[in-house]
Amino acid sequence: MNVKNFIMLGAAAGVLAACGGSIVEPADLNNQRVYFGFNSAEITDEARDNLLGQALYMKNHKDVKVQIAGNCDERGSSAYNLALGARRANAAKEVMVKDGVESKRISTISYGKERPFKKGTGESVWKWNRNATTTVK
Repeated sequence: MNVKNFIMLGAAAGVLAACGGSIVEPADLNNQRVYFGFNSAEITDEARDNLLGQALYMKNHKDVKVQIAGNCDERGSSAYNLALGARRANAAKEVMVKDGVESKRISTISYGKERPFKKGTGESVWKWNRNATTTVK
């Protein structure tokens, strides 16, 4: 291998390392959570890595079925938060289905703001309540 090819190979490895997250298969899928920004159902890079780890678990455990529950913080109306929770749950499901998990193995539900993960008020609490939570069914 000449020096030019070696340098290009090293540069490519660096780019791949910088772009790649860490996909880790969890030991258990119960209560796996991914978090969302305010008024958003957009999947962050960190959430994608978590969901791809969950998908890996499901591909390695073909008998497992899960439910993904979309949750919101206390702000907004109940109707608005139920719709946002549904978008969050479906966005999480979509990542796993695109990675090869059969859609029929993943159900979704929205609890809106009715089942907060943390009690209280303010961003330090709200950020935890904006999530999609996976449980085994």
